[in-house]
Amino acid sequence: MDQTLGATPQNAPYMQNQEDFMPDSSWFTHDRFGLFIHWGIYALPARHEWVKSREMISDEEYQKYFDHFDPDLYDPSTWAQLAKAAGMKYFVVTTKHHDGFCLWDSALTDYKATNTPAGRDLLKPMVEAFRSEGLKVGFYHSVIDWHHPEFPVDGLHPMRENLEFREKARNRDVRKYAEYLHGQTRELLTQFGKIDIIWFDFSYSQRDWGWSRGKGKEDWQSEKLMAMVRELQPHILVNDRLEVGGDFKTPEQYQPAGRLMVDGKPVVWEACQTLNGSWGYHRDNLDWKPVDMLIRMLVDTVSKDGNMLLNVGPNARGEFEPRAIERLKGIGEWMRLHGRSIYGCGASQFTPPPDCRYTQRGNRLYLHLFAWPFRHVHLPDLGNRVEYAQLLNDASEIQMRVVDPHQQAQNTTMGGLAPNTLTLELPVQKPDVAVPVIELFLKE
Repeated sequence: MDQTLGATPQNAPYMQNQEDFMPDSSWFTHDRFGLFIHWGIYALPARHEWVKSREMISDEEYQKYFDHFDPDLYDPSTWAQLAKAAGMKYFVVTTKHHDGFCLWDSALTDYKATNTPAGRDLLKPMVEAFRSEGLKVGFYHSVIDWHHPEFPVDGLHPMRENLEFREKARNRDVRKYAEYLHGQTRELLTQFGKIDIIWFDFSYSQRDWGWSRGKGKEDWQSEKLMAMVRELQPHILVNDRLEVGGDFKTPEQYQPAGRLMVDGKPVVWEACQTLNGSWGYHRDNLDWKPVDMLIRMLVDTVSKDGNMLLNVGPNARGEFEPRAIERLKGIGEWMRLHGRSIYGCGASQFTPPPDCRYTQRGNRLYLHLFAWPFRHVHLPDLGNRVEYAQLLNDASEIQMRVVDPHQQAQNTTMGGLAPNTLTLELPVQKPDVAVPVIELFLKE
């Protein structure tokens, strides 16, 4: 397997035996595509999942969302079917976000779905539904909690500008909060069967507001927390946001320029991206990415040896909104025809031409054309390497030729190509797919 960030004794002192704490990430780097779900009572204000902090809403004001959370149309089977049809192979759901609200029936708090008008555990049926569709299970869990009475007020807390509140909260004990954090993590990893990913979010110890500092591994007791996770679920993959390493890196809301490297070595990574400009349901955010852009983002990610975790924010009735469903279905139609250029694929040693990306699995090289050229595309260094080429969407042959590099261009005669360039002859009309893919069978 690839070297993973934080998987060595040097930067993870809680690991006593490296062999015991090297979870297999081969399924993860094979599957490549997952669904992120941000869902909680912040779906009611519908103004971003950070609404409590952004608008500095007190617990008392925020309570109305708890009191009116009744997702009567919630059907996790529909969610799971949509994810599977989109070509996703795993999902990660917010068990608790920064506002402290829990989707499951935690024994450690009353601030949970069972005490809202929903009146039931919302996490368990979701896990069961996604498992029944063959998807692996991941839990997002916030290490931040603006609702907990022992969580110290800092520069991100909703009450950061309320001086009276800050004074009353100045003796809060983050160690007591850490006990709660560890206890809830234990619940999640012992009550729902095998969990494939745990996605902690997030540490910010480098932040300094003068009157308060950010929080990180010392506050969360991250080494102890990680050791418990490894003990309870030895095969689980853990992300990198506890400040003690992890099994994969998590770039958020941007596309890395290339493969992610640490100390000169490639690492396992997963880009997390939104359908619009928000993670939680945001009624008025109109920055919806079109289907072809989302597909290009997925292809770009895999071409750089990464995974993509694409987010949906369900609404407060418990449904994916139509714009989200439309995009999932569009991606799914493309994946139905082109999935083998994604699953099990990664970066290629070959350099693609402009406006293209390569992914590769064994002797199959996939050329993704982000822009459809007129009649020809020229592939450097492949002049004598390809035995057959076809459009992936319909398996129709793409004819190939190698132009003599000494041939002079004149009128309709092509010339001026570098040695060992493979020229593909394309139809004038772009195939009716979002991103055309040409499958190249390399010579053994």
